[in-house]
Amino acid sequence: MKLIKLLFLFVILFASSRLHAQTTKHTFALGDTTFLLDGKPLQIISGEMHYTRVPREAWRQRMKMAKAMGLNTIGTYVFWNVHEPQKGHYDFTGNHDIAEFVKIAKEEGLWVILRPSPYVCAEWEFGGYPYWLEKEQGLVVRSKEPKYLEAYKKYLTEVGKQLSPLLVNHGGNILMVQIENEYGSYGSDKDYLALNRKMFIDAGFDCQLYTCDPEPAIKDGHLPGLLPAINGVDDVAKVKRLISENYNGKGPYFIAEWYPAWFDWWGTAHHTIPADKYVPKLDSVLAAGISINMYMFHGGTTRAFMNGANYNDQNPYEPQISSYDYDAPLDEAGNATDKFMKFRAVISKHLPAGVTLPEVPAAKLAMSLPAINFTKSTSLFDILPAAKINSTPLTFEDLNQAYGFVLYRTTLSGGKSGLLKLKDLRDYGIVYVNGKRVGIVDRRKYQDSLMVTLPKGKVTLDILVENLGRINFGPYLLKNKKGITEKVLFAGTEVKNWKMYSLPFDDINKVNTSPAVKKVTANSAPQLKKAVFKVDKLADTYLDMSKWGKGIVWINGHNLGRYWYYGPQQTVYVPVEWLKKGDNEITVLELIKPSENTLNAIDHPILDVLAK
Repeated sequence: MKLIKLLFLFVILFASSRLHAQTTKHTFALGDTTFLLDGKPLQIISGEMHYTRVPREAWRQRMKMAKAMGLNTIGTYVFWNVHEPQKGHYDFTGNHDIAEFVKIAKEEGLWVILRPSPYVCAEWEFGGYPYWLEKEQGLVVRSKEPKYLEAYKKYLTEVGKQLSPLLVNHGGNILMVQIENEYGSYGSDKDYLALNRKMFIDAGFDCQLYTCDPEPAIKDGHLPGLLPAINGVDDVAKVKRLISENYNGKGPYFIAEWYPAWFDWWGTAHHTIPADKYVPKLDSVLAAGISINMYMFHGGTTRAFMNGANYNDQNPYEPQISSYDYDAPLDEAGNATDKFMKFRAVISKHLPAGVTLPEVPAAKLAMSLPAINFTKSTSLFDILPAAKINSTPLTFEDLNQAYGFVLYRTTLSGGKSGLLKLKDLRDYGIVYVNGKRVGIVDRRKYQDSLMVTLPKGKVTLDILVENLGRINFGPYLLKNKKGITEKVLFAGTEVKNWKMYSLPFDDINKVNTSPAVKKVTANSAPQLKKAVFKVDKLADTYLDMSKWGKGIVWINGHNLGRYWYYGPQQTVYVPVEWLKKGDNEITVLELIKPSENTLNAIDHPILDVLAK
């Protein structure tokens, strides 16, 4: 009986101590030159990693890798469009469970810097804004416009419910919270920034708030009274000067985004930068006691349709690829790179006395698989939902559709040829006459028209339009509607009487892909192909799409992202966490090579091959 009582007492004491450890409150303050945690200097050595770009099942493994490189903090954005995909409908579950991400970081001994600005940039669809903001008449993002502020406040309140209990001053591990994001590159309205601060405080973020901007924009983007952090600068003297000039002549000094490499977009060479170029800079920054957040420590993958795009008056529309490998210290699959090891060696030199780093975990297993053969296809045109009818084409936003595809269909009188012009197409259109492909138009190449010959009689004209990603940076944030955004002309005459079929592909399990036995030719309609392949052991793998054309891949219901023969990305990463021993289901939507039927899986990524 005594033993039982002692065991019971031990359990109570253990639970009590664990609860105390979880709720111990800290102080976090700004000293003249350094951050102060419980009154003692803290040099933040942080790496950016986004919960949305890493399978939830892998969050902890990636954080262990962060600790092994010497990081003490994780930085992450919070993405409005994943948490409020439709107005008033919130989602903080599964891979969107940001609170759990923060809690796991705490369990792994990591602090968190939170960046819940409604605008994130981040090579992310619409810079993080939900598509439905485009539907609100008169709404102007990043401004004092009332509709925007109302939507922003409601969203931020929901984020606060999730995350304010996890602030360091409430017993959690969130050290600081960023308001807005590089606002000085967009505007200079200090009243708007002050409203941001008030909304953050009202939402429960009663903690250290800060702003971040690149060098040319820091004066416009900084709100007096808040710490100004700097992006893209690693010269010690310049960092100290820029921050002190904008903050009462003092620090602390924080590089909020330090870029060890860069991102990629379709049709452009893969960006890589040798670690040796950055090692001396990292060494000098840490030696000077400056805090730093490397963007990215681990990029991961921008899955489904969540990639953004760049565009301005000087450059073409540039949608980003699905891989967000970023040539980061931790590669797309979560393995240490040469950059990881060299950065780790630098960080080791600057650790507090008596602190050593954990061993670097072994690289994850990766495998090749026998060829996957697809024996049957389903034409996309055979599984269309109910149509919406309108005299003129409707945009994705008109159809309450965020991402994916819309098929536009009409009937024309044939027996003639002419120029088919899609006025202000966004972003990629495949044109069919009586079900046969006759051409492609691509916003990236400034293409919006092609010559079309119609056979005699009544002719069905189909235009399948893909949203390749809304612009995520610059002055065109509010010119982001998708689809055929104006009108269609044939031989100079406006084409009317359209049927629109929404194809969002937001849940492949709800799409009827029952195989149909049909002859598929090179110019057939897009095909949905499904197969089952067996796995005897569990490991990462990479689908080699280099012989395919363009499309989307799903594994066991998970949308892995886009592929496109243009490159530089030729493989699609399949995380081990989403495979299972035995049968696995793969679905491919192939848009432009519908007769392709064989797919290989290899044990390494191909991220640096452009189409010839």
